[in-house]
Amino acid sequence: MTGPRTLLHAAAVITADRAAQPDRPVLAVDQGTSGTKALVVCPERGVIGIGSAPVRPRHLPGGLCEVDPAELLGSVVTAGRAALADAGEPVAAVGLANQGETVLAWDRDTGEPLTDAVVWQDRRAAPLCEELAPYAEELRHLTGLPLDPYFAAPKMMWIRRHRTRHGAVTTSDAWLVHRLTGAFVTDAATAGRTQLLDLDTVTWSPRALDLFGLTDEPLPRVVDAAGPVGTTTAFGSELPLTGLLVDQQAALLAQDVTEPGGAKCTYGTGAFLLAPTGERPRRGGSGLVSCVAWRLDGRSSYCLDGQVYTAASAVRWLTELGVIGGASDLDLVGAGVPDAGGVTFVPALAGLAAPWWRGDVRGSLTGLGLDTTPGHVVRALCEGIAAQVVQLTDAVAADLGTPLRSLRVDGGLTASSLLMQTQADLLQLPVEVAELPDATALGAAAVARIGLNPKLTPGEVVPRRGGGTVYEPRIGADEAAHRLGRFREAVAALVERSPA
Repeated sequence: MTGPRTLLHAAAVITADRAAQPDRPVLAVDQGTSGTKALVVCPERGVIGIGSAPVRPRHLPGGLCEVDPAELLGSVVTAGRAALADAGEPVAAVGLANQGETVLAWDRDTGEPLTDAVVWQDRRAAPLCEELAPYAEELRHLTGLPLDPYFAAPKMMWIRRHRTRHGAVTTSDAWLVHRLTGAFVTDAATAGRTQLLDLDTVTWSPRALDLFGLTDEPLPRVVDAAGPVGTTTAFGSELPLTGLLVDQQAALLAQDVTEPGGAKCTYGTGAFLLAPTGERPRRGGSGLVSCVAWRLDGRSSYCLDGQVYTAASAVRWLTELGVIGGASDLDLVGAGVPDAGGVTFVPALAGLAAPWWRGDVRGSLTGLGLDTTPGHVVRALCEGIAAQVVQLTDAVAADLGTPLRSLRVDGGLTASSLLMQTQADLLQLPVEVAELPDATALGAAAVARIGLNPKLTPGEVVPRRGGGTVYEPRIGADEAAHRLGRFREAVAALVERSPA
């Protein structure tokens, strides 16, 4: 891709570029689970270029999920170049968002991967988490994260035990940045997804590293979300990389949800709800993750985080079964019936995440009859996804001591009116859909712009909110409570049948 470039060199490139065209657009790349999206974002004109490239993770028996690292890097370059070609004009810098908990081992001298990338959905490290169970509460207090194979450290531990002792083992962002610029860094929010970061000091924790058997590992330097990292020629002419942020926190920033009382939810491969808590971490007791939202100018902001492992991936599962033709069919097929017809779908196809943290539980589809149609199943799936998000909002309210005032949403599945209306109905709050679904990439663009000009504030770089659709509840509180109660009963039955 490109040889190593020093931060001094990157700063020189930034200074010269800023003097030449202070309002030039930036390239923002969102490297996701099933694909990479790239946007060219102009401060005045908004999105002026779009590119994308697919990624094909392999779902294997036993809850395993892997991807070829070459696909990750190739998708970044392909999508970025396509966005630049679509825009047809130069950019000043690059921002990169990443998957967070996906890890691989790689050679620090050559940059070559030594293993496939183990994707965040992968469950192979569950036995190692069981070994560390006596230290679960210590790790939760230290890092803000529950002991679960979803996070990076258990996967890193597994790779060291079962694949290779050579090279570095890191989250995928550190490898991508190294291949692009030669730097060995990760941003504070991504580091917080490893379960190796001290939540209070935002530095690598010697104790956590010791517990996971990773004490002697070479670890990337933890950096702010905005600032010069290095330069890359992967997209054409030499460009500084000035923004790094993990995907969900990037979407939180782009949705302009920066103060306690609000929350955003991104509906992608999974569904991810984040709620800001300010400049101090909030360790609640409701099963949510406490983590770094971002670090800017050396100051950390924090949030509560809740996950639904399967959202679009559950839709894809229905598609592969032939129930629907794809995500675009949700509204069409679901419109054929007035309700779920007594069908309850718990789409825990990769386990239950927050607030249950039961990765061993599998999904269920109950209440089926000879009169059940694909429309009933589709509506039950929408209710199952939405009900899990309600569980997360209830947990946020319990931890913060006050109910949420609103929910802002983004991601590909927000194109489904049926899912968004179901979400508003069960939540009993307005659901505000982002005008542009690509909030993660917009967040990467925002930190890239701050990296170019540190005088800018998050409020000044977040895209102005346009006329996105707002869904108001159409059912009463009693009916919502009835539907949620039915879903919770189904979850309770699953948990009881699968004792931890």
